[in-house]
Amino acid sequence: MLLLLAFALAVSGLAMGVIDTISNLQLVKIYQKDSTVFLQALHFFVGLGALVSPLIADPFLSETSCVIGNSTTNATSLRHLRNKLAGRHVHNVSSVHLHTDGEVVTNVSYAFWIMAIINLPVPIGILILMYRERLFTCGSDPSRRLLDGDVLAMKTWGTTRLSEDTGHQKETSRSHVDLFSCCLLGNVHSFPLSFFGIHILGGLVLFFSDGIVGSYTGFVYTYAVAPPMNLPHKTAGYLTCVFWAAITVGRLSAIPLSYRFKPVHLLIISQVGVIVTLLLLLIFSNSSVFLFISTCCLGLFISSIFPCMLAFTEDVLEYKGCATTVMVTSAGMGEMLLQVIVGSVMHNQGSFSFLLCGMIFGCLGFAFFILLFFVQQSHKNSTEGASTL
Repeated sequence: MLLLLAFALAVSGLAMGVIDTISNLQLVKIYQKDSTVFLQALHFFVGLGALVSPLIADPFLSETSCVIGNSTTNATSLRHLRNKLAGRHVHNVSSVHLHTDGEVVTNVSYAFWIMAIINLPVPIGILILMYRERLFTCGSDPSRRLLDGDVLAMKTWGTTRLSEDTGHQKETSRSHVDLFSCCLLGNVHSFPLSFFGIHILGGLVLFFSDGIVGSYTGFVYTYAVAPPMNLPHKTAGYLTCVFWAAITVGRLSAIPLSYRFKPVHLLIISQVGVIVTLLLLLIFSNSSVFLFISTCCLGLFISSIFPCMLAFTEDVLEYKGCATTVMVTSAGMGEMLLQVIVGSVMHNQGSFSFLLCGMIFGCLGFAFFILLFFVQQSHKNSTEGASTL
């Protein structure tokens, strides 16, 4: 069963990675200068899903053993294992034996069925889009393409660039065929060094910011129930919900803010807010009340870094598309690797290292963002100088 679960999670993660990359890439290429607003809306729904999913699963989770047998032994073993995973005695967890003989009474499968039904409209919508795109050979109207509707919508939306430059339409249609042409080795000589520096630094910024999101979500409960906090398990469980609720609210509020402010300004505010919040967490590390307040503040500030960084870098690089794929991949790597690092450090050094790791990651992300800001200025000057020649 464990191998089947690992395989299912691997397939699910692979599919979600593809969806994440393509959705961000397409929004950037379609809306370009206005992509910040749509990226904020996209990631708002990502945060909303991460908030709602645990709430759907919670009624189906058992406080005791999921198997009816020797109920006293099962409940005792479950509590013993929960205390170990909470960070009190994390050594030799394999010594805990959970009895699996008896009648299975868990209803957790209902949560998976509910989430599957909620997600069912997504593949249906994709099939409809594929039909309109004439990707199916039978029954489609060859005279109509989905991109024609996009061009008409852009006209009614107030885009005047289509009437000014008809050659831009040809370049856009060509980009769907040759999507990653900017990354081909044959074109390396045509790009300045700052072009690659922006990709690397932007990826590192998202590596650490999404790594903070993943590690904070994964280990704030463990930190809260361990000394010196010693919060009750149920109270500590609300921290993850508060964090994702703050991220969702932050991305929702960033949608109107994206109309009034440039992505770089929102990025500066977000990065400074993350550093200040993590620093205050270290200072007031013994306050359970401030832990909830800082969790909310951290979610608000870190929420818009991902969409704003995509819009900012693609704007600097003139929407060639490769930056989005690099940054989405870097963010996923950070969310994966930094959780492993934080878990290992907490295992060896104790729960306080959770806050220290977060502060280190936040400072590294801020430092790479400062470097990115100066590199993009250099890139802008070099491209403007080349265009005047």
